[in-house]
Amino acid sequence: MTESVHPSRHGGPGRVRRTVAGVCLIVPVIALLWVPWYTQERPRLAGVPFFYWYQLAWVPGCTLVLLVAHLLTRRRPSS
Repeated sequence: MTESVHPSRHGGPGRVRRTVAGVCLIVPVIALLWVPWYTQERPRLAGVPFFYWYQLAWVPGCTLVLLVAHLLTRRRPSS
């Protein structure tokens, strides 16, 4: 009696891709929830305190991270 092994259950590229996607998704969460790290006025960017421009910079940053996570986890059509 042979047991069929599903590749996504026991490692392989699918598991690595999901792990990398998970790390990509957790980075912005940590970066934005750890407020003491960016609760300061300096350095300023065009007169805007660091506190504000840091958060605003994460808007396109989160978009890029979500795009990478999506590309890593989307299903490929089988040939």
